Amino acid sequence: MEIHESGEDYLETILMLENRMGYVRAIDIATEMGYAKPTISIAMRRLRENGYIDVDQRRDIHLTALGREVAERIYERHVLLTEILESLGVEPETAAREACKIEHDISADTFSRIRDCFDRHKKA
Repeated sequence: MEIHESGEDYLETILMLENRMGYVRAIDIATEMGYAKPTISIAMRRLRENGYIDVDQRRDIHLTALGREVAERIYERHVLLTEILESLGVEPETAAREACKIEHDISADTFSRIRDCFDRHKKA
């Protein structure tokens, strides 16, 4: 199933919050992303219905295997693209913001080639 950019952003945010706090609730996502809680509730329902997240009895949000796969892919892209842009002299805040835009639009093949090239450049 294809997931849209906004869904990828939610999953990436869930992963980052989980890594930072150990648990994730809808209010944490709303705070992190600057969205209203009803907007987050709608998005979480869609992600749950499509198999990307589960919500337990305590209302904690957990990535499914599918959700974690998407979140980790997007997060890896975000981190590397931010690092590349910063290495080119782009201000960190701008680099992070623009990496977020790029991470959704490039193919897996293109990202793989960028990663390989950057790795070779760092070793040189």
